[in-house]
Amino acid sequence: MATTKRKGGASGSERTNSRVWLYSILLTLQYGAQPLISKRFTGREVIVTTSVLTCEAAKVVCALILMVRDGSLKKVFSQWTLVGSLTASGLPAAIYALQNSLLQISYKNLDSLTFSILNQTKVFFTAFFTYIILRQKQSIQQIGALFLLIMAAVLLSIGEGSSKGSGSSDPEQILFYGIIPVLAASVLSGLASALCQWASQVKKHSSYLMTVEMSIVGSLCLLASTTKSPDGEAIRQHGYFHGWTPLTMIPVVANALGGILVGLVTSYAGGVRKGFVIVSALLVTALLQFLFEGKPPSIYSLVALPLVMSSISIYQKYPYQVKKKES
Repeated sequence: MATTKRKGGASGSERTNSRVWLYSILLTLQYGAQPLISKRFTGREVIVTTSVLTCEAAKVVCALILMVRDGSLKKVFSQWTLVGSLTASGLPAAIYALQNSLLQISYKNLDSLTFSILNQTKVFFTAFFTYIILRQKQSIQQIGALFLLIMAAVLLSIGEGSSKGSGSSDPEQILFYGIIPVLAASVLSGLASALCQWASQVKKHSSYLMTVEMSIVGSLCLLASTTKSPDGEAIRQHGYFHGWTPLTMIPVVANALGGILVGLVTSYAGGVRKGFVIVSALLVTALLQFLFEGKPPSIYSLVALPLVMSSISIYQKYPYQVKKKES
């Protein structure tokens, strides 16, 4: 009987692991292809806010369809409470909104390379907050894998290059309006990611429901901003679908499906694994640019490739082992 249980448990674990890899690979491909899809099918006249709002609406529709498909819709909403929703999704959504604002401030006052490198520290903060909130420890090998991942991300950032200088030569302005905001945004990103993982893994909050809730909260914040923003003025002047074509829906739907996959990866594998996906996607983008645009990958991308592959392999192969207490 005991043997049968172990086999059943092992089989369930294998199915979950296969699902994690499937979601991670799909998300990597989506992240990697999204810049090219957006560039190809989104015209310059399209108002950014309308694209984001439509994407959030598409996320809600996709999540509801998936909940209907797996039969969880009625159960999920029968157990829904406002307090539970605000705790599980409202707080992370508000944190992500603040994070995005800080990133916009920072990007205007830092050169792109410095910004990209400092922005990669969110992987470490994600690991830190998953330990604080979920007590999820990392092995020595996994910590080493995170360092390899950061090195790869830095190389890829250098490979992209940039001619954009900082908005100011004032050292104090660069520090207080550039470096500090991007580091604060990285801390908030790690915190929000850990909170999402806590909600899905500890509170058993459905990842599809979290997608719906966070999309609604994010959309409400974005709609509120249109009362003062240039995009809001452009919408009032030219109309919501100014510059849109039927093909504009392709990147919108692709981005929405990516949002669904982010929730699934966070739910099944955690926020740290999402960091590996994002860096791996940069390599996919470089490959697709070579295949479809004839732009060869930089030497930095070629050096980063084995680092990313090694970091993923090490992180997966050497999980933290709980030491057994001697009786």
